[in-house]
Amino acid sequence: MSDKQQPDAGDGAPQPEPVKFFGTTWVDRGGAYWGRRVGVGIGSLVLAGAGAYVLRLAYEGLALSNSGSLLSILMVVAFAVCSSLAFSRMMTRFQRRPEAVADAKGGSEASMRPIYGIGFVGVLLAYFFRNLVEAPGEKLHRAEYERELEIYERRRTTRTGNPAKRKRQRKRG
Repeated sequence: MSDKQQPDAGDGAPQPEPVKFFGTTWVDRGGAYWGRRVGVGIGSLVLAGAGAYVLRLAYEGLALSNSGSLLSILMVVAFAVCSSLAFSRMMTRFQRRPEAVADAKGGSEASMRPIYGIGFVGVLLAYFFRNLVEAPGEKLHRAEYERELEIYERRRTTRTGNPAKRKRQRKRG
């Protein structure tokens, strides 16, 4: 947005959609954008580590209960599969709208909530890795916002005023 100036909200121009944790600071990457990027990156990595530690404690509790090796293996597999599914879905979600992701991969976004809950470590790692490149979801929001701005500018520049006030030009010959 360095070569274009952001339009005023009062003239009906499209407004940028806020990104989670970043608001609209992603538009010009000013203000607290870089501090938030560092904070989200570090926070998601710390939370992923804490979540992995909690899962380790749960596994150790299951092992202490002598419930059998099959149950322990199933628990590890369930968390690994859910984390990998949540990671891949979340990374795709940063590039396309959740509705488009759900349509492309089958199922609805609501049906993925339990997977996101169980595989929360995958979600947090997706936030961390995406944050290394950009604010999570910034590319998607930027493309949509610039497309809306382009349409708005085209509509604004094609208007030449009130057509009823135009004088008709007669052909003189």
